[in-house]
Amino acid sequence: MGADAVVIRHPASGAPHRLATWVEGSVLNAGDGTHEHPTQALLDAYTMRSRLGRLAGLSVAIVGDVLHSRVARSNAHLLATLGAKVTLVGPPTLIPTDLRAAAPHEGVRGTGPEVSYDLDAVLPDADVVMMLRVQRERMAASYFPSAREYARRYGLDGPRMRRLPDHAIVMHPGPMNRGMEIAPEVADSARSTIVEQVANGVSVRMAVLYLLLGGKA
Repeated sequence: MGADAVVIRHPASGAPHRLATWVEGSVLNAGDGTHEHPTQALLDAYTMRSRLGRLAGLSVAIVGDVLHSRVARSNAHLLATLGAKVTLVGPPTLIPTDLRAAAPHEGVRGTGPEVSYDLDAVLPDADVVMMLRVQRERMAASYFPSAREYARRYGLDGPRMRRLPDHAIVMHPGPMNRGMEIAPEVADSARSTIVEQVANGVSVRMAVLYLLLGGKA
């Protein structure tokens, strides 16, 4: 069809890369399987910088279902590149072995993410807490005993939010499981950037399209 750009979201990891070898136009990865979601990471980084004024030196906790999260992977790679310290937090069954090894991403300066299985221990030093949706539709096995147990150990509720430093912010890529990984009082609090993330996503994706379609190599 001669498209100048194709935005692709696909259940198979690597599909956008494959498509890019078949077409002459630009290919934008809008999420491929459990692999990557690059524009989400860009808008998350922009939101952090807008709220906190910097990225270098920030301590960012990415919490929850990291195993199935393309958002977590893209954020871990991008934030490490930009100088932030990333800690992955969740039950051992939901931290993938390749990220658990804390190996740097190919071509990325710095080190890979740290790993913790104790959310309460991480919160007092976190500048940013990014909660991830529990992706039940991707789970073919029992990764944790029950939703109630998961919320008790890894859900961000009011008391846990108050353990954060005064300047810290709470993020979520959406959609949310309210009452499971994040409590309504946290999602709707002044610390929450969730609405900003949605708005910033429009601007960031417009910028990506502009850069790819602006006529310059």
